[in-house]
Amino acid sequence: MALIESLHVFKPAISGNDVASMGPARMIERALAKALVHYYPLAGRLSSSSDSGEAQVDCANAGVWFTEAEASFTLEDVDYLEYPMMVSKDELLPPTPPGEDERQLVLLVQVTTFACGGFVVGFRFSHAVADGPGAAQFMSAVGDLARGSDSLSVDPVWGRETLPNPTSALIGSLPTAAGAKRLEYLAVDISADYIDHFKSQYNAGAGAGAGGIGAARCSAFEVLIAKAWQSRTRAAGFDPGTTVHLCFAMNARPLLAASLPRGGAGFYGNCYYIMRVSALAGKVARSPVAEIVRIIKDGKRRMPSEFARWAAGEFAGVVDPYQITSDYRTLLVSDWTRLGFAEVDYGWGPPAHVVPLTNLDYIATCILVRPWAHKPGARLITQCVTPDRVAAFHQGLLDMN
Repeated sequence: MALIESLHVFKPAISGNDVASMGPARMIERALAKALVHYYPLAGRLSSSSDSGEAQVDCANAGVWFTEAEASFTLEDVDYLEYPMMVSKDELLPPTPPGEDERQLVLLVQVTTFACGGFVVGFRFSHAVADGPGAAQFMSAVGDLARGSDSLSVDPVWGRETLPNPTSALIGSLPTAAGAKRLEYLAVDISADYIDHFKSQYNAGAGAGAGGIGAARCSAFEVLIAKAWQSRTRAAGFDPGTTVHLCFAMNARPLLAASLPRGGAGFYGNCYYIMRVSALAGKVARSPVAEIVRIIKDGKRRMPSEFARWAAGEFAGVVDPYQITSDYRTLLVSDWTRLGFAEVDYGWGPPAHVVPLTNLDYIATCILVRPWAHKPGARLITQCVTPDRVAAFHQGLLDMN
């Protein structure tokens, strides 16, 4: 499974802050070493079981590669890595060392210190070992230790054996670039007023009459993803009779609280389920945003029963809900606003912003992240339409009519 890559941008320490004397690279390196005592599988290497062929972690203490780098310019000089980035991501991400098989690596870390005293932490994390909340839990543990704590606020739990593992579950093939469209990157900041505008429309219209628990309320995620799905469908120019799909990951920890150790507290493995909602392109393109929100809500309401059916093996040989596809009709969305990345503090305060990196430019993606610290609203990181359609997608996304 591919390494998930992200950049976490931290401003310089406030004058008088004691952490500045040691420097971020040394501080984080020491804290990382301490955290790995508790999270020792992250210092291992991925391998396959000789019996079942399933992925496993070889905990032979191979270690985590840590890279320290320095930049001769300030973060302000490069606009704090706002899009378009003026520094190549390859200079800010930890490289794969010679002799290592990238497919076996679990975690790599790089800290790049800038002339202003600010820094960027580049992570490459294997999604085979941890999901977003799990990765953020580990980063928060490093932060706790970096700030001088003698213990972790949350003790980690491995507990992978408690997860559902239906033996007859279909495992889909990995996505391929063959024949796929090349998609363009676009980052868009969304104001709180924009979000409230569409929330009000939902509350006043379709939401109030949809029925069911929480029907008259909708989240920022639902509003933004509905608008992104609609804008993309319009910009891509799909035939009205074409079925288009929206896939989004949902946290399954609440559904497995009874089986996970300590009710799931401290569990940092993969514990999510990918929901898919589908509709005709004509319906998605022409319906009010409130109606698209309702479609998404219907999918979220189905999640507990559908996950239970998958766990019971009822999808055997039929569908792999976790399969990622390069089919242009499918938009994969992810919500990073509640994972915990924006709260990680190594002693310099939380990050100014977090930059998820999308490496596969043939998979249509949309990631919701928090905007700059203390700034209301949200930011959409998208790579979901071809270059010739980006302007139309952007214009449609910003249209509040």
